[in-house]
Amino acid sequence: MTLKDTQDLTVKDSQDSTTAASVKPLNTDQLIEAQVAFMQHWLHQQAQPLALQAWQWLGEQPISHYLHCEDIQHLINDWLLGQSMSVVMRADIRDILQQVIYHPANDTVPLSELIEDSQIDTLANYIGSHEQQRTMLIHTLIGNDTFADLLTQTLYHAINDFMESTLEKAGGVGKLMKMGRSSFEKATNRSLDEKLQTYLNRNIKDLARRAEVNAQQHLSNQEVARLLTSGWARIKDQPVSHIQTYLNADPDTGSIHHIEASVQQSYERLRVSPYLRSLISAGVATWYGNHQADTFASLANSLNVDELAVTQLSTALLPLAQDAINSPWVSAHIREMLQAFYNQPTIKDSFSFYS
Repeated sequence: MTLKDTQDLTVKDSQDSTTAASVKPLNTDQLIEAQVAFMQHWLHQQAQPLALQAWQWLGEQPISHYLHCEDIQHLINDWLLGQSMSVVMRADIRDILQQVIYHPANDTVPLSELIEDSQIDTLANYIGSHEQQRTMLIHTLIGNDTFADLLTQTLYHAINDFMESTLEKAGGVGKLMKMGRSSFEKATNRSLDEKLQTYLNRNIKDLARRAEVNAQQHLSNQEVARLLTSGWARIKDQPVSHIQTYLNADPDTGSIHHIEASVQQSYERLRVSPYLRSLISAGVATWYGNHQADTFASLANSLNVDELAVTQLSTALLPLAQDAINSPWVSAHIREMLQAFYNQPTIKDSFSFYS
């Protein structure tokens, strides 16, 4: 070592001693503030890796350790079903339906893009294969007395209107026919209208029974399936916006309001229904029984939420986490925690601070 090196070391030691002598020890409050700043800075830098590590830890935990079937039941029954839809939520539902149903994209997208032909074929074959249900449907539509009575009244009014209009135009012949009608009613002690309705009713019911038998014979499984598929073929190229023709587009009193009000009415009735709660209870118990041994990660994977999705989500939420870490309420809680730590008698006795 040269004389210069010795002189340099002497100067450095002298500077370090001067610096050390110039630094004053921190009191408790100053130390706490320094620690608060350090912890916030450290958390700010480590927010994303901490979030990923927290997810990795959570993913390894079994569901049954933290979530019980009764907890889910309580959440659904007492929180979700225990409250009516808010005014804001109802307004949001109406606005979203308005935008979705009347969106310009519906003008260029055909119905076939929403439903494939194979789906219609499967549905048609499924419906057509249920012979007993098809028989009941045909009987309900054609073979019941209500249908016969409705058809009788329709035909009666049609015949009566035709006769009245014909007699008025027939002049003298019409007057003669009216006199004959009056004579007939006096002789039989029954009105022609009553006689006509009795005749139609008796024959229409017989015709309805024949029509039902004929429909049962000719509407085979294949024919029912063909009717459904041919009906779909006629409308599948229509744009989705074709549905709008069945709706009233008035923004204040139109179909959207009626749809939302109907949903609201059904929800309000069902949410307090013991029937719905019993179904939910059975469904939740079944789900929990199937998954209680799973981890949170396997549950998330069943919803297609993997580690990549969590990474993207944590990146998107990183500004929110950093703002929360730097917020006054976080620093206040850290400060309160440190003050409680340093106020412990054992800590006070272990350290000696300058005022």
